[in-house]
Amino acid sequence: MDNDMEHLDRGVLGALQDIMEDEYPLLLDTFLEDSRKRLGQLHQASNAADLGAVAHSFKGSSSNMGALRLAELCRQLELLAGQLPLVGVEELINQIDREYELVRRVYETERERFPVRP
Repeated sequence: MDNDMEHLDRGVLGALQDIMEDEYPLLLDTFLEDSRKRLGQLHQASNAADLGAVAHSFKGSSSNMGALRLAELCRQLELLAGQLPLVGVEELINQIDREYELVRRVYETERERFPVRP
């Protein structure tokens, strides 16, 4: 993978690991699961208000997890959803899909560092 520093703030992940301790792997799992749901919601949003709300929520969780580029794309989508007519939404959602795939791989690799407890 290319340098993931433009995509992720490793300092945020390190801080989360320090704060969450044993719950850190669960945090990673929860983010990945929630993100998959939010992506589906972005694709299924039937109006600008729903699109903006999902983008806002996804922006917050991405930012909290250090996924900087993903959070920025969601911020752009949230702003775009507030403007009519909606132009460029599909392309922006496609960018969010691609960015999520990138960060998903990083978070899954990060998750593999922690054995699953019985």
